[in-house]
Amino acid sequence: MTNALREHFGKVAVLMGGLSAERDVSLQSGAAVLAALKDQGIDAHGIDAQRDVFEQLAKGRYQRAFLMLHGRGGEDGAIQGALEFMEIPYTGSGSAASAVCMNKVLTKQLWLSAGLPTPSFVVMDDAAQSAEVVEKLGLPLIVKPALEGSSIGMSKVEVSGELPDAWELAAGYGAPVMAERWIQGNEYTVTLLGKQALPVIRLQTPHNFYDYSAKYIANDTLYHIPCGLSEQQETAVQELSKKAFFMTGASGWGRVDLMMDADANPWLIEANTVPGMTDHSLVPMAAKAAGIDFQQLVVRILETSFRDEAAG
Repeated sequence: MTNALREHFGKVAVLMGGLSAERDVSLQSGAAVLAALKDQGIDAHGIDAQRDVFEQLAKGRYQRAFLMLHGRGGEDGAIQGALEFMEIPYTGSGSAASAVCMNKVLTKQLWLSAGLPTPSFVVMDDAAQSAEVVEKLGLPLIVKPALEGSSIGMSKVEVSGELPDAWELAAGYGAPVMAERWIQGNEYTVTLLGKQALPVIRLQTPHNFYDYSAKYIANDTLYHIPCGLSEQQETAVQELSKKAFFMTGASGWGRVDLMMDADANPWLIEANTVPGMTDHSLVPMAAKAAGIDFQQLVVRILETSFRDEAAG
């Protein structure tokens, strides 16, 4: 079996690390993926995607790439476009869909144009807009950099006086900055693997929201599988997530995050095209609940590098 997998995939570069604010998480994800691929006899090699990444890929004569780069430069279509130019097949979504999903503003505009439920928002050019933002969205609200993941630079704002500092924090990660209406309720996440939606996970954290610490550091975050929804509700959430993900042009694998308000209305928050694969990550948890172990999961993700069209 291992020899067959080695022959099937050829020489694989696991791209990790990179230059984004999510570098540390990417290194953890990449190391876990690399170990699982090697355990199955696949000819996989880890590459820390620095400025010389393309020289390394060319020199190593890699036949495909497993993308474990989170954030800018790795999840935003940049590396995907370069790999297409180099004719190296890669996992996950193509360059155009990656660029859309990395930009929370573009993603939400696309969803709104299709009539999908996502919280109202305002793009903030500066802190002077605070009064206007509060008037439009009310309080509490959440402020986030639109081009970052892993909840980096995000703040919950409960009183108007906190908004300028929240804007400053988010703006430190670059424009655009987005203020979004706060949805009070439970948070859920849906993993997409191929055309399949895996079991829904309900997240529970004592933090103000599911922030960076709750995701990667804290041990007090609870992950509920089964998620507590009725079978009909869970199916509806899975179908909404599939529609939201695939309408962006995304493919292969990924994750959609949602909130559900007190009236059981789901609200789409964001789509992730290269989710984490650490020991705290949600995709491996959902896969395990579906009967897919970590080694099977990485092989199925690597299989997404086989596609007819270069851009996915």
